[in-house]
Amino acid sequence: MNTRLLLSILLVLLTSFSIELVGQNLEFGGLPSVNFNLKGKSHWSYNGKIESRQQFHSRASNSEHERGINYLLTDFSLLAARKIGLSSRLAGGYLFRLEEGNLQHRFIQQMVVVQRLRTLRLAHRFLSDQTFSSQENTEIRFRYRITMEVPLNGESLDPGEFYVKASQEILYGMAIGVHDLELRFIPLLGYNFVQDLKMETGIDYRLGSIIGGNNEQKIWLAVNLFFDFG
Repeated sequence: MNTRLLLSILLVLLTSFSIELVGQNLEFGGLPSVNFNLKGKSHWSYNGKIESRQQFHSRASNSEHERGINYLLTDFSLLAARKIGLSSRLAGGYLFRLEEGNLQHRFIQQMVVVQRLRTLRLAHRFLSDQTFSSQENTEIRFRYRITMEVPLNGESLDPGEFYVKASQEILYGMAIGVHDLELRFIPLLGYNFVQDLKMETGIDYRLGSIIGGNNEQKIWLAVNLFFDFG
């Protein structure tokens, strides 16, 4: 086992165990997604994504436990991005969410800046979104995410090789009379089957309601598939 593999595994473990379970409210479930990436003409690219959530277990502040597989929601999104420099992209898109008979609409604007440091790839994402629903107040959020990706063999990712991806994200959201802050930690292990197909699996940990003091925790088992075209 080489030094890079040891360091990558250590990074994932440190990211995972740095999560402190400080709150009383806890939710655990599955978060599978399928991503379709298409390269267009003249510096354009497109991403379509289908993501679903299922709840396996929840614990409320009154210590009541709820077990069993419960379907929560499904998201359908489409983003169009244009390259504006050697390492930057601007993107915009739309997401709609099906949740217990309620349909939510979300508009997304984002900028991504990528840094390549030999074997290490760093991506900075700055994002804002606005969510509209007939049953809830309009919510506006601002998000920043940094993602590190490291291949476990060689200096670049080739077919039949593993890689490690770790992300940290901070979200600030506001609606009428409500402000909230959420932190996310996402360590993932990925495998590049062929040039156009990858899979990642790991933990998506979210600590929300920080401003309100409720410290709601959500732990999702993430399984992501990526198909690239063009």
